[in-house]
Amino acid sequence: MVVDSIRQMTVEEYFAFDEASEYKNEYIDGEVYPMTGGTAYHAEIMLNVGFALRLRLRDGEFHFYSSAMRIRVSPARYLYPDLSVVCGEPELDEPAINLFNPTLVAEVLSPATANKDRGFKRDLYQSIPSLQVYLIIDQFKAQVEVASRGASGWPVRTFSGLDAIVPLPALGCDLPLADIYDGIQFDAAEPSSAAE
Repeated sequence: MVVDSIRQMTVEEYFAFDEASEYKNEYIDGEVYPMTGGTAYHAEIMLNVGFALRLRLRDGEFHFYSSAMRIRVSPARYLYPDLSVVCGEPELDEPAINLFNPTLVAEVLSPATANKDRGFKRDLYQSIPSLQVYLIIDQFKAQVEVASRGASGWPVRTFSGLDAIVPLPALGCDLPLADIYDGIQFDAAEPSSAAE
């Protein structure tokens, strides 16, 4: 079941509600959006991506955050991406709960979130001045959409198949799809009525 939103809250009310909640909640212009749970494939893919990037970016200039790190898009918009990477020093608020300057964010698609991840959430992420790359990763086939900040906007390229390699010049590395999908059996990962 997907819950679109709960109710209107101030930012301060949202912070208190989210801290007390058993699940994470995103906040957009006063509306609180509960986040759905993930599948085993979703979790495994995100660990694979984080591990693969960490192996390639080991010089200490990069910081890696799981879906537990909340991103401040603007004073009235807060999101929880599946993975975020910062090049350089992270900018955090006083209790180190909100990250202000991601360089890369990644979302793993699920049937419940695909339209949001490709739609308004992409627009929200791309409004963050520091952001250079937005990855949308399919969990049911070897396919990654890459939106990269450019001089004339955010062109999107799609990479398909386990032989494909995603170039990430903003991070100075490449990311093979074989690493992203290591251990994933796509016939077993097909969506069902119980999917996220």
